[in-house]
Amino acid sequence: MERIDQHLAGSHTRRTGTRPTTGLAGLERNLLTNFVGATIDGSTMTRYLPGDVLSRRKGLVMHRGIALGDGRVLHNTPFRGEHIATVAEFAAGRRVYVERAARDRRARALAHAEYGTRAGYNLLTNNCEHTVSRASTGAATSPQLRGLLAGAVAGAVVFGVTRHPAATAVAFAAVRRWASRLT
Repeated sequence: MERIDQHLAGSHTRRTGTRPTTGLAGLERNLLTNFVGATIDGSTMTRYLPGDVLSRRKGLVMHRGIALGDGRVLHNTPFRGEHIATVAEFAAGRRVYVERAARDRRARALAHAEYGTRAGYNLLTNNCEHTVSRASTGAATSPQLRGLLAGAVAGAVVFGVTRHPAATAVAFAAVRRWASRLT
């Protein structure tokens, strides 16, 4: 509390990243960065709470992880399996999207991240979506994988019947979207 009072009084300057921060603006930046999990990047600011689901684009799919606070993310990758990394490592230079989780799901996800066992990566049974859903709901599911597989099957059937690439692409896209939304 003493540190916050010093910031409010404007008598304390602290460096955050490469910018010196002073007074109330510095306090806001420090609170957002250190306690809320916000990152301030030029004129844009992304806020997330510990337990929220973070996503970034990875080819045709979205890569997912769970924000742990203090700039850390639990996620699952092919070479390292389930592990904790920094937000910067998770982002890999791409924009990060935030899906706000309900309070009970955040608490469950954080408990899993802290006390759960770490498993290796498997595209079909333990990918990043499986990790996030298991941590937040207790059930491992991957809607993107289900959508891709269903879309591929539909596209193969339509191509087998019509031999038309455009019809195949439409079938793939429509079934992929439909199947990924099933719960």
